Amino acid sequence: MKKEEHIPHQFNSISDLHRVLGLPKPLHPLVSLVDNTEIAIEKEQLPQSFLLNFYKISYKKGLRGKIRYGQSYYDFDEGGMVFTAPNQLLATTDDTEYLGHTLLIHPDFIRNYPLGKNITNFGFFSYAANEALHLSEKEKAVILSIFKNIDDELQSAIDDFSQDVIIAQIELILNYSNRFYKRQFITRKAVSNDLLSRLENLLNNYFNNQTALMKGLPTVQYLAAQLNISPRYLSDMLRSLTGQNAQQHIHNKLIEKAKEMLSTSNLSVAEVAYQLGFEHPQSFNKIFKRKTNFTPIAFKQSFN
Repeated sequence: MKKEEHIPHQFNSISDLHRVLGLPKPLHPLVSLVDNTEIAIEKEQLPQSFLLNFYKISYKKGLRGKIRYGQSYYDFDEGGMVFTAPNQLLATTDDTEYLGHTLLIHPDFIRNYPLGKNITNFGFFSYAANEALHLSEKEKAVILSIFKNIDDELQSAIDDFSQDVIIAQIELILNYSNRFYKRQFITRKAVSNDLLSRLENLLNNYFNNQTALMKGLPTVQYLAAQLNISPRYLSDMLRSLTGQNAQQHIHNKLIEKAKEMLSTSNLSVAEVAYQLGFEHPQSFNKIFKRKTNFTPIAFKQSFN
């Protein structure tokens, strides 16, 4: 007998989530700030996995112990923040075991504002749970003060300025979080450098072991999966360390390997292109010329 597939529960409204969590109706149908200590049901009563049709920004007060980054662990004692975009799959065990606050924002609330388009630029909404933002005491005070501003506004009578004020506070949280993540990449340089070293080994093996010939060009998604981190986190980490995102890093490694093969082997330009994972030599010629200002043929001939 075929095992029944588990279908995640989908929450289409903030009111629906409040009801399942045993909370009063939200003060505003499109935005809510939840004190997690007020959740009135046990974790076991929640859906095993679920999708939210809205953004979720969580400050988890009890986020402590060890967090895994790839094959490494980082110890921390303060709370942290986790960001979730609509329609990301969540598991109950990952989402309800911490104290703190949760800000829920329906896309319709920000749709007619610049934030409605710009929110996708905040890459941490695509990070995995183990790539949380860990706050210092000072940073925590900043975030909690903004949460309080939002709560005060929600508790007040709604007027013509309510939405503007709340959205301004949401943007403030996101901009501060961008700043704090930048700080985190720097202060946790040992972890980031370990990931960078492993990425270099991964790319070297990919090109040296003919994996590129068999599988094609390495993708950001493939490399991130091998490192057990999310693609966006990988790009943002590399940008903070090297000034270049993951795709640019791959291209630089690709050109470095191409130069080596063109200058030290008898392979033709087409053979080098295929060895590096290109389906068509013309694509290799184009990227090589763009990166070096030389055609592969001209570069190869300069060593003869």
